[in-house]
Amino acid sequence: MSLHARQFFTEHLTLPFTESTVVGNTYYATPLPNSVLRLRIDFSRTIRENEYDGLRLAVVHPEKGDVDAVVLTFDEHDTFTRRDAAREVRPGYSGYARILDLRHHNRQPPWSGADVGGLRAAIEQYTQIWFPGAWTTTARSRPAARTARNIPTAQASPTATRTR
Repeated sequence: MSLHARQFFTEHLTLPFTESTVVGNTYYATPLPNSVLRLRIDFSRTIRENEYDGLRLAVVHPEKGDVDAVVLTFDEHDTFTRRDAAREVRPGYSGYARILDLRHHNRQPPWSGADVGGLRAAIEQYTQIWFPGAWTTTARSRPAARTARNIPTAQASPTATRTR
């Protein structure tokens, strides 16, 4: 599991669904407790082996299979814009807005440098269509994840002055 999918979905993407699990490289959730519909999120493969260009979301019925599916590309959601700019990789070049899963490079996850804000917002929109209210219902019951944005910082002294 060199994609580090569990870490990506639970710690980096921080989806709010309490009834969820990661099996292999796939995230499964039951966004609404009494619904038969499930949410499945996979990494979307390209034509190249071990290369992914987005996430594939599917609403799944246990007896009927996929009811609906959509691919959210990393390019359309600016997931790797900063990473690719720093590497000077431009659109049309190999590796642009892609995850390349090379099994011999295990130091950092292949999605390192991803900005998932756009993806997370798109997943929220999609789940609101198929699972109305699930995002806010499960988000309230889930403890807040500790991220760089909500780690307490030392407070400045009230007598300190600000200069430019």
